[in-house]
Amino acid sequence: MDDRIRLMINVSKLYYEAGLTQKEISKKLRISRPTISRLMKDAIKQGIVEITIADFEESYTDLEKQICDAYGLEEVVITRVSDAGSREVVARELGAKAAYYFNRSVQNGDVVGVTWGTTISSMVDNLKATKSLHITVVQLMGGLGDPAVSIHGTEIIRRISMLIDSIVRLMPAPGIVDSIEAANFLKSDKHISAAIDAVINADIIFAGIGSLSQEALLIKDETIISREEVKWLRENGAIGEFALHFYDRNGRLVDSDLEKRIIGIGWDEIKNIDRVVAIAGGREKTDAILGALHGGFVNVLITDHETAKKLVEVSLPD
Repeated sequence: MDDRIRLMINVSKLYYEAGLTQKEISKKLRISRPTISRLMKDAIKQGIVEITIADFEESYTDLEKQICDAYGLEEVVITRVSDAGSREVVARELGAKAAYYFNRSVQNGDVVGVTWGTTISSMVDNLKATKSLHITVVQLMGGLGDPAVSIHGTEIIRRISMLIDSIVRLMPAPGIVDSIEAANFLKSDKHISAAIDAVINADIIFAGIGSLSQEALLIKDETIISREEVKWLRENGAIGEFALHFYDRNGRLVDSDLEKRIIGIGWDEIKNIDRVVAIAGGREKTDAILGALHGGFVNVLITDHETAKKLVEVSLPD
C-alpha cells in the first residue's frame, strides 16, 4: 500500500473514529495541521472516506427546496402537524415552529413587526425568554377584536416584551375604522403617525395569512368587517388577507373602500420589508397561501407538510 494512502487512512480513523481533533492528530503524528487538512480532503476525494447526510423521516429539506425554487422564496420551513384538518391544531403547531424561526433569525437591534391572531399568539407562547437580544417590536396594524384576549395585537406585543428585551411601538388605534375620513383623521395624529413610521422601518415581520371562509377569525362574528363587505371582496376576486390587505389569486391587491380605512402598514410598504415571514397552513388556506406566493410579497413561508405537498403539486406543469 502506498505510504500516503496509509497515512490518509490513519489520519481519517483518528479523526472520524477516535474523535481526535486536527490539533491532537498533528501532535500525535508530528505532522503539521495544514498537511492533516490536505490528507483529509484527499481521503474524501479518493473515496477512502465517504460522508453522508442523514435524511430523517421528519426532514422536509427536499420539499422545502422545491417550494423555494418554484415560488422564488428565500426560505421555507415545513413541520408535520398532528391534524391538518383542525384549524386549532394547525395554528398551535405552526406557531411553535414559527417561534423556533423567530429565535433563530431575529438579530440584535432588529425592528420586528407582528400582526395578530391565533397562530401568532401560539408563536409567542413558544418563544424562548432571552436577555441577549435587544430589539424593537412594532404592532403592524391597529387592534382588532377584544383588547383583553391573547390574540389581540397589543397583547401580543406586550407578551413579547416580557420575554425579550424590547422597545415597544404600539399602534394606538383600531385596525379598521368606519370611514375613510376617520382613517385620515387618525393617521394625522402624531402618535399614530409615529407608529406607522416605525412599522415602515421593520427589518422582519411575522404575519398569518387569512382566508375568506366563514370561520375565519376576521370574518366570523362581523365585529371587524361585515358579511356585505366580505361578499363584495369575494365577488371582486379576493382570496386571502395579509395584514388586513385583501388580494386575489395572483397576489394582486383588491382595491376597495375597506383598503382606505386600514390603520397600519400599507400594501406597498409590505413589499419593501427585507424579510416577510408568513405563517399559515391547513386545508382551507391553500388557495390564500398560493395567492400570497404568486404575489411575491412573502419571502419566507412556515407551513405544514400537507399544505407544502399541495403547493408543489400545483406548481408542476401538466
